[in-house]
Amino acid sequence: MNPWKLLDSAQIPGDGTELRLYARGTEHSITIAGSSGELMGSRMHGSEDALAQLACARIAQRPVPRILIGGLGLGFTLAAALRHLGDSAEVVVAELVPAVVQWNHTLLGHHAGHPLRDPRVTVHVGDVALLLREAAPAYDAILLDVDNGPEGLTRHDNNWLYSVTGLEAAFAALHPDGVLAIWSAGPDAAFGERLRQIGFEVEERRVRAHATRKGALHTLWLAGRGP
Repeated sequence: MNPWKLLDSAQIPGDGTELRLYARGTEHSITIAGSSGELMGSRMHGSEDALAQLACARIAQRPVPRILIGGLGLGFTLAAALRHLGDSAEVVVAELVPAVVQWNHTLLGHHAGHPLRDPRVTVHVGDVALLLREAAPAYDAILLDVDNGPEGLTRHDNNWLYSVTGLEAAFAALHPDGVLAIWSAGPDAAFGERLRQIGFEVEERRVRAHATRKGALHTLWLAGRGP
């Protein structure tokens, strides 16, 4: 088997944790320095696709659906959202690490079909939390594909997104009948209850990492704001 080759690395703003980009043949993988296992890769993205598909199905028929995606990764969540939205949609994708945006423009974009080239997309290089803190209803759907889910792995400050305060900010940022969709590596019963505490109507899904129903089971929460 071909060994993985390190292509580049980048610091995560705020705490100095390092992301590392690797290649092996036609595959790419992003890992965290000092941590075993893959953070995200080009081979399995079925659960990211499902996150976007399930969320966009709820709001795609609106005249001008506006979506916020927290976390660019390899672009699979963004690409799936674009496939399930019409030409009038507006999609803002927030990515904290500038190098990840650059990698998508150069080394990684082909995996997801170069979604950053779509004219419906605006990139915000910075923390998605800053957009949520604006508080005024601005989005029909918010998709959080940030970190490892409610248990932050790459950056301690990500925990705010999944706290009561962060979820209240997401609730306030949604239009009536909007949806907050959250990806997680695993289940978290306490987090589901936290969503309900805020006032969301919660649906939890377990989906495979690969579209062929292979790979690990990941957890998706679809949290509706209501009218």
